[in-house]
Amino acid sequence: MRALEQALNDHELIVLRVIGEWWEMDLTGLDKVACVKVLAQALTQLDMPQELLYLSPEEGAALRDLIQAGGQMPVATYSRAHGEVRLMGPGRLEREEPWFDPVSPAESLWYRGFLYRGFDETAEGLIEFYYLPDEMLAQFPPAGVKVVAETAVTPTPILLSVHAPKGVNTAVHDAVDDLTTLLAAAQTTSLGPESLAGIRPLLGDANSDRLSLLMTLADEMGLLRQTDNVLRPTRTAVSWLKQSREAQLRDMAEAWSGSIWNDLCHTPNLRCEGEGWSNDPILARSTLLDHLPRSEEWYRLAELVGQIKEADPDFQRPDGNYDTWYIRDVDSDAYVTSFANWELVEGRLLRFLVQGPLFWLGLVETSDEDGGVFRLTPRALGWLQDQPPASDEVRVPLVVQADASILVPHNADRYQRFQVARISEAEPVAAGQPYSYRLTPAALTMAQQQGIAADRILQFLEEASGRPLPVSVKRSVARWAERGVEGRLETAVILRVREAGILETLRANPKTRPFLGESLGDLAVMVRQDDWEALREATAQLGLLLDVGGVARR
Repeated sequence: MRALEQALNDHELIVLRVIGEWWEMDLTGLDKVACVKVLAQALTQLDMPQELLYLSPEEGAALRDLIQAGGQMPVATYSRAHGEVRLMGPGRLEREEPWFDPVSPAESLWYRGFLYRGFDETAEGLIEFYYLPDEMLAQFPPAGVKVVAETAVTPTPILLSVHAPKGVNTAVHDAVDDLTTLLAAAQTTSLGPESLAGIRPLLGDANSDRLSLLMTLADEMGLLRQTDNVLRPTRTAVSWLKQSREAQLRDMAEAWSGSIWNDLCHTPNLRCEGEGWSNDPILARSTLLDHLPRSEEWYRLAELVGQIKEADPDFQRPDGNYDTWYIRDVDSDAYVTSFANWELVEGRLLRFLVQGPLFWLGLVETSDEDGGVFRLTPRALGWLQDQPPASDEVRVPLVVQADASILVPHNADRYQRFQVARISEAEPVAAGQPYSYRLTPAALTMAQQQGIAADRILQFLEEASGRPLPVSVKRSVARWAERGVEGRLETAVILRVREAGILETLRANPKTRPFLGESLGDLAVMVRQDDWEALREATAQLGLLLDVGGVARR
């Protein structure tokens, strides 16, 4: 804040004389320094609470808002509520004399000496404020004590609960499960942008924004480390995998609350573009968390958004300026600016925070009924009330089947599933079904390369399943350890010919020879699936047309 003399010194001399005339002082002939001293002495003597009563209703409301805000408000925010103050140079001031016909309550206060403008450094950067000088503000009680009682300020509304909806969307804790899958993939195949496409079928929810959040949280929680341009699990990841599900989700919620992951840039129907501007995602999250109800009742999402708009509309733009961010509405392909479009940016962001991250982390349940409703889960309430998460958990054992498949229920030990992924091949996730893995020569070879011997694999599976292993599984793993790969399944195309001489001709020709594989007798040969079309073209050039029959075309 600033002292009155410093505030007056920022005015043009003509403005100082106008303020003096309002208070029946003739400052003509005085230089700026003298005007500042005379005005500062006179304005300091004003009884500000009494002067407040003499103002018009609009001017009084404008001054009360400033006082209630602690004597300082961003220019854009204040102007939105109480109008602008036209900034003019000395020449234009003399020509237009705006003090005779102010365009807003703010401008009236400006020429009365009750409103000033300046810059202050904040945590969000340099912001321009309107302010009331220290000597004037000191005559009022602290913000929220007395001035509120003198005004007709509408209190922040309390959210009203609604009836429970019939259809409820519930995240089946798969944020933890999918993060376990990602950590396992980092351990076995190396994790990077090029490998994510192959991992998607293994995830319970492959939404790209959700996947981006999980990857960011894994990095910020210290669960992954960069090694030779790939990501690998850390010792911290092992400790996290051994925790209870509630403790794991609490860690993820805490990480998200302070994450650099930018929710705004992932909000549906918005596209953030351009340079020279930035937003702080933590501001939006902290505002939302502060306004969430502390009960398990159902509430309308629209009412929550409306409450925040009324109580703290500039929650992510502390300077109150809605014209400097480059955010495009995807549907209209137009940039979204001005406070009039608050719902298209801030409103959408708040809805996404609830229906996206809070839902993904198992902190809320949602429903599309009644325009969109939500409720906090006991997990969320425990987190918001700083209660420790449950450390105990019932963990279901995995199942090893005679066909060398391994079934891992969703409520099994995540660390054990991580270990299963190190020794077997994961199969695509099926909704409502356990995670499925299969012992294969390739997977066993991978385990061997990690220093996991065959007997240790059998021991682990028996301990994790809590029962003796099927004899077939013991035999197959033991045979692999002794003999390696004894059989291979391949997908191939078979070329059959009417006469043996045709195959001899094709093998002798340099254009067709590379495409022919293992012979299956005198009249048939294997062709790699990727080569059959090239073989057909090459034989056609030799005057031989091949019937492709039921071969699947790419």
